[in-house]
Amino acid sequence: MATTNDLKNGMVLNLDGQLWSVVWFQHHKPGKGGAVVRTKLKSVLSGKVVDRTFNADVKVDVANVDKRNMQYLYHDGTSYVFMDSATFDQYELSEATVGDATGFLLENQEAVVAMNDGNPLYIELPASVELLIDYTEPGLQGDRSSGGTKPAKLETGREIQVPLFITTGEKVKVDTRDGSYLGRVSS
Repeated sequence: MATTNDLKNGMVLNLDGQLWSVVWFQHHKPGKGGAVVRTKLKSVLSGKVVDRTFNADVKVDVANVDKRNMQYLYHDGTSYVFMDSATFDQYELSEATVGDATGFLLENQEAVVAMNDGNPLYIELPASVELLIDYTEPGLQGDRSSGGTKPAKLETGREIQVPLFITTGEKVKVDTRDGSYLGRVSS
């Protein structure tokens, strides 16, 4: 148990039987009345974001979230199999748990898996990953109608927008938060 005065970004709360991650919080003291804590909470399971205001010094239940380094092994068609780097235990994560990270995962890649009472909640990838361009159309030098970008398919199957000079077989750096192109990777 903690109070609303102890809230920090990234903290996971157990509210009404659901797990919520604190995205943003602000202590607010209006001219009249008691202090309050405004928060923006993200549901760990569904990803839904809600605004919630608590009175200051109210007790909240903090969930025990254990973040473990794991290695992505393979996708068996229905689930993604990860291995704990410390204990070598294997965990099968559903596609919903892995979420958008599926477009950036390669076999043997490291990731952080957040666990609560032995149940995987979500995975965290590094801010950027290096992936090969599987296929992209050749860029035409005079074609600027699309803002100087073209679609490219990554080795994971995800499609991103890249500059016209990128060719098939090149390695690029991709932002895992929004899937944007960050630059070429020199060989």
